[in-house]
Amino acid sequence: MDIFKELYSYREMIFSLVRRDLNGRYKGSVLGFLWTFLNPLLQLCVYTMVFSVIMKNGIEDFYLYLFVALVPWIFFSTSMAGGSSCIWTQQDLVKKIYFPREVLPIAFVTSQFVNMLLSFLVVLAVLIMSGKGINIVAILYLPLIMLVEYLLALSMAFITSALTVYLRDLEYLLGIITMAWQFLTPVMYSIDQVPEKLQPIFNLNPMTPIIIAYRDILYYKKIPEVDTLLRAVILGIILMIIGTITFSRLKRHFAEEM
Repeated sequence: MDIFKELYSYREMIFSLVRRDLNGRYKGSVLGFLWTFLNPLLQLCVYTMVFSVIMKNGIEDFYLYLFVALVPWIFFSTSMAGGSSCIWTQQDLVKKIYFPREVLPIAFVTSQFVNMLLSFLVVLAVLIMSGKGINIVAILYLPLIMLVEYLLALSMAFITSALTVYLRDLEYLLGIITMAWQFLTPVMYSIDQVPEKLQPIFNLNPMTPIIIAYRDILYYKKIPEVDTLLRAVILGIILMIIGTITFSRLKRHFAEEM
């Protein structure tokens, strides 16, 4: 409870870091903040070309099927891989000023979360313009899934950012890890395509129920199954506990390691 109280007292610092990240992300670029919307659209075009034209998979409106899963995956993978350096890049701040070290990964993941929310405006617009439409009742479950994914992304940022202080090579390995993790998550395919004997292993992946829930809500326009929601919530809480404990143990010697 003490850390929650301390983080609350440093809330202005978190908001300031989030604003700085959002304002400075595309500073100096010609298109600026439009890249927030262009990045998922460009990735969508590439994956749609590959899996709808070259490697056809027979899924109806595959570009929509992929889009509703791709945006949350980008948020998660960026939070985990990009968040790994959020402590190291602020080493001067860490060495000179006291503040809860958790502020840095929280601010980074929150800025990525805001970015995802803006990208979802594009997702909803594409769903409506395509004629697919949305189910208002199902959409009401979207904030719950987003909250669970936020906790999951934050827990991974806690772990990777803390470990990277001690193991600098981890930052470079995470690019390979996130790529492999994406192919082990039903982002570009349906969980039903996974052999039945391998499905228990895939269900241990905390992002599996998250992606399934997003698809249920946005693509199939239905309320996610209770089992999917429970697995997502339970895995999210477990990883949040692991991430918090890992970070709190390792943060004690950040300054000495930098």
